[in-house]
Amino acid sequence: MILSKFSLASKVAIVTGSGKGIGKGIAIGLAEAGADVVVTARTAADIEATASEVRSRGRNALPVVADVRQYEQVQSLVNQTVEKFGKIDILVNNVGGSFRHWMLEVSENAWDAIVRANLKSVFLCSQAVGKVMMEQKKGSIINIASRAGRAGEPRMAAYGAAKAAVVNLTQTLALEWAPHIRVNCIAPGVIETPGLRWSRSAVVGTENLEKHLAELAKSIPLGRMGQIEDVAASVVFLASEASSWITGITIDLNGGSLQPLPVPDPD
Repeated sequence: MILSKFSLASKVAIVTGSGKGIGKGIAIGLAEAGADVVVTARTAADIEATASEVRSRGRNALPVVADVRQYEQVQSLVNQTVEKFGKIDILVNNVGGSFRHWMLEVSENAWDAIVRANLKSVFLCSQAVGKVMMEQKKGSIINIASRAGRAGEPRMAAYGAAKAAVVNLTQTLALEWAPHIRVNCIAPGVIETPGLRWSRSAVVGTENLEKHLAELAKSIPLGRMGQIEDVAASVVFLASEASSWITGITIDLNGGSLQPLPVPDPD
């Protein structure tokens, strides 16, 4: 009885930014829980690879190339999903990204680009999918924020501000759209991905990367970095009936790290 509440059988999910990294892991996790998945990103090759992984789990996949920072492309994404599956049960707003910058040096264009990727995309997708879910009178939206949006972090002002806004938007939409749509958020800490390795090696150097990552893991109370599967499992929980009385929350998925972990400054 209890385990059946975690099943996503017959559900339809959209996962933005699901061509690689955390988004790809989320798409695969949802498929393993039984959902059909709309895989979307800006690169066709990436989403085709993820779609293949979804199908290998016995689920249907719809790959859609879309830039979710663009209103028209978001509308097309939603229309294609409804045309294919007839409904949308789950939306995971995973798209995001940033680069490190000092506040006194970041340009207006860079600030706008970061906010557009991390916040505007959530607004556009949530609004478009929310209309479908309100007509259905059911649905679950999961936003992926960041620990940087839960506490200040040097050289991450635009990203942190945008992710903090995602947390607040989650709370607001949960109130506006109850009781029909549940809206929750996950704020990951340090997750071991190829992107993490690349960004940290750019700062500490390739020759120092493994030592740096080992020290980083030791600084986390649970003694390890998070894995993509950790994020995917939390998404499955929030998408499922197991969390049917949960809305407006943010899960701090950080291994117990309550403060930002410093990144050494480049030479």
